Amino acid sequence: MDQEKSSAEITNIYTGTPEMFVIKGRQNEYVASPMPSLYAELKKFANIKDTATFQLQLPLENISKRVIKRCADIFLSSIVIVGIFSWLIPIMALLIKLDSKGPVFFLQKRNKRGGKTFTCIKFRSMIQNEYADVLPATIDDERITRIGRFLRHHYLDELPQFFNVLVGDMSFIGPRPHMVSDNNKYEELIEFYDYRHKVKPGITGLSQAMGYVGEIRNIQAMKDRVQLDLFYIRHWSLLLDLKIFWYTFRRIAGF
Repeated sequence: MDQEKSSAEITNIYTGTPEMFVIKGRQNEYVASPMPSLYAELKKFANIKDTATFQLQLPLENISKRVIKRCADIFLSSIVIVGIFSWLIPIMALLIKLDSKGPVFFLQKRNKRGGKTFTCIKFRSMIQNEYADVLPATIDDERITRIGRFLRHHYLDELPQFFNVLVGDMSFIGPRPHMVSDNNKYEELIEFYDYRHKVKPGITGLSQAMGYVGEIRNIQAMKDRVQLDLFYIRHWSLLLDLKIFWYTFRRIAGF
C-alpha cells in the first residue's frame, strides 16, 4: 500500500469521529486512541472542530517549529534564571537547610525526548530516603518536610527545572516527566504511553493546565493524563503553549 492511499483511507476512517484522533503518522504506521471522557474539555480548551484532522507529520517533527519552541524556551529560562534565581535560590537554600538535613537540590533520572534519560533538578521537598526513585509522594506522605509541603503546594519545587530547559533536556511546556520506574510500569499498562516521549518533557503541560495535578490514585487517572499529553503532541501550536502558560499561571496565582 503506498503512502498516499494509506493517508486517504485513514482520513476516511477517522474524519468526523471526534472521539478519535491520530497520534502517529509515518509511512504506513497509524494508530488512534479513544478519549470520549476528555474530548469535550479539550474541544473547549483548544478550540478544535468536531471533525478530526489528519496530518502525516506531528507538529514538532517540523524543524522550524522546534526552533521556534526552542527559542521561546531559551528566552524564558534565561529571564527566570538571571532575574529570579539570583535571589530566590539563596533564600530557598537557607529554608531547606534549616528545615531538614540533606542537599538543597533533589536530582533524579527521568526520561526525555526519544526515551533517553537526563538528570531532572528540583528543590528537595522530602527527607532523604531510599524509596525516592521508586515511590511517588502521596498527599499525606510523611517523607515531605514542612518547607517541602509549602514548595509543593505552590509548585516552587519545580523551578530549578528551568536549568533543564536552558540546556535543552526539557521544554517549559510539554508532558510532565515521570520517574523512570513509573514509565517502565505504565508502558506495560497503558497503550501508546511511550508516545509521550515524542517531544521534550515540560515543567508544565496540558494536563496540569486542565487541573490534572497531584497524586495519581489509580490507573484511569494516569490514562486521562496520557490522553491529554497525546492530544498536546498531536495538536501543538505556539498559541496552545501560550494558553497552557496562562492557565498554569492562574492556577499558581490562585485566581
